Amino acid sequence: MTIRPIIPYPDTRLKTPAEPVTTFDSDLAALAADLLDTMRAAPGIGITGPHIGLLKAVTVIETDEKTGPRIFINPEIASASTETTRHMEGSVSMPGFTDEVERPATVTVRYQMLDGIWREEEAQGLLSVCLQHEIDQINGIFWLQRLSRLKRERLVKRYEKALKTG
Repeated sequence: MTIRPIIPYPDTRLKTPAEPVTTFDSDLAALAADLLDTMRAAPGIGITGPHIGLLKAVTVIETDEKTGPRIFINPEIASASTETTRHMEGSVSMPGFTDEVERPATVTVRYQMLDGIWREEEAQGLLSVCLQHEIDQINGIFWLQRLSRLKRERLVKRYEKALKTG
């Protein structure tokens, strides 16, 4: 298990859709373990292959210590509620910067486990938000794209200023 370097915004890999995972083996399990270690070190509650520059459709999410980490391979949203919720979001690729994003309150997600078996489950609350956020990232949609143009421009300016003053 290794803590991998996280690629920073605005790296183009964060805007590139990830490739589906087709091989379910010990290398995939090792990648999931590395993602978990990297996410915890960041710290964060979700991370994807693209966050470490590996364009593979893998995400690790840990929203609750009781339930522990969850690994989702090739996740996709099968359905979403019309009811929405607002939640503060950010990214391990843009640490320290957050804003409120509106998303469906409940989603049904279809994904594979580390053994390749397909599962489907309904998620709500923080898990729903986190799954939508990480699935967006897997699809090449960085969370800033979910903000209004004005909010996005203001946040990017603050981020760029912080990088310069370091």
